[in-house]
Amino acid sequence: MDLFGKFKQYIQQQNLFNPKDRLLLAVSGGVDSVVLCELCKQMGYDLAIAHCNFQLRGEDSVRDELFVKELAAKCKVPFFSTSFDTKAIAAKERTSIEETARNLRYAWFEQIRKEKDYAFVVTAHHAGDNIETMLMNFFRGTGIKGLHGILPKQNHIVRPLLFAAKKDILDFATANNIAFVTDHTNEEDDFTRNYFRNQLIPAVKKVFPAVEENLLNNIERMGAAEQLYNQAVELHKKKLLEHKGNEVHIPVLKMQKLQPLSTIVYEIIKDFGFTAHQTADVLGLLQSSSGKYVQSATHRIIRNRAWLIISPNKTIDASNILIEEEDKTMLFENGTLQIEKHSTFDISNSPFTVQLDIKEIQFPLLLRKWKQGDYFYPLGMQKKKKLSRFFIDQKLSLTQKENVWVIESNKKILWVIGLRMDDRFKITANTQQVLQLTLKT
Repeated sequence: MDLFGKFKQYIQQQNLFNPKDRLLLAVSGGVDSVVLCELCKQMGYDLAIAHCNFQLRGEDSVRDELFVKELAAKCKVPFFSTSFDTKAIAAKERTSIEETARNLRYAWFEQIRKEKDYAFVVTAHHAGDNIETMLMNFFRGTGIKGLHGILPKQNHIVRPLLFAAKKDILDFATANNIAFVTDHTNEEDDFTRNYFRNQLIPAVKKVFPAVEENLLNNIERMGAAEQLYNQAVELHKKKLLEHKGNEVHIPVLKMQKLQPLSTIVYEIIKDFGFTAHQTADVLGLLQSSSGKYVQSATHRIIRNRAWLIISPNKTIDASNILIEEEDKTMLFENGTLQIEKHSTFDISNSPFTVQLDIKEIQFPLLLRKWKQGDYFYPLGMQKKKKLSRFFIDQKLSLTQKENVWVIESNKKILWVIGLRMDDRFKITANTQQVLQLTLKT
């Protein structure tokens, strides 16, 4: 079967797009993307061409843009182009040239796709690109997810040439007298991908002549293995995670019994901005005391008694909030908590302010919603009382009960906010410093 026949078959097998879908082709001017354009034209698709000028190769970059513009005119299809000062943007964002160019082009492709109502962005990645990507991911340590290589379809991006070897693409171009431009930087080893393409794979091929075919087969097997892996991970998550509003609660004892523990923990925490390097810190929480936590850019994982609680850093969205000793204010659902230390006592009659003997308090404090089973020692009483019973005595409505928050220290409730403080933390004749907590609504 020739390249066109394989192309048509691959699209059908992978269910990449329908005959009536409007396609936006990413065309650089190189042989891969120009052949992709020819194949799509022969298939009769409604298509347009998009080209990025990254201004990295001087006159060659201008040449490529003009070539692709002429190609679009020859094919009588719409043409879109843009230019980026890639080096300046990479320096500003402190990212590599490769990563910067990739991010810029995909963001721009998606913008054009949406504005002009195209179904998919179509790129010319081929089998060789897939092998290079898989190897780079392997050496980066991305885990099983990176070993499936490039996906043929990912959201609105489609790659219908992944089945094709570079030689097949070149042969098709020669047989059909297809003109294209050559990017001479592909022969240089300045970029990571070029090193794999020009140095590593040819060296391995001397020892294992069938390395490319073997790696493509491995990519397919890894893709199937990843599906099974993801199914197992999802089963563990379903059994383990308890979703409560914007938080996730995980029972420590149940988690400790899982195997392989480190892998399952990482698969849970990565969805909340945590890195693989933080897995060991989270595992440490399984043996730690209440109040310890690990933090990502967006979330905290808090050890609270027999639970790990994954809570948003944005406190207005959280139901379990840690208060460190240096904190002065804390925003939460019911208002703002003001935290102050005083050496003089000025006991307020307001139900929204309490003064506590600081020597009895351990940080961090936990600001949270009350839950069934909670108890405290109401001020003036020597016996503990369950909060559920206390609420009945206070004649709270169901709505009022649902909105009650507490502050605890080392598993002891300091204050049922707005209602009553705990007798164990009251000011005495020996008190030298107080912690004043004030609720401002």
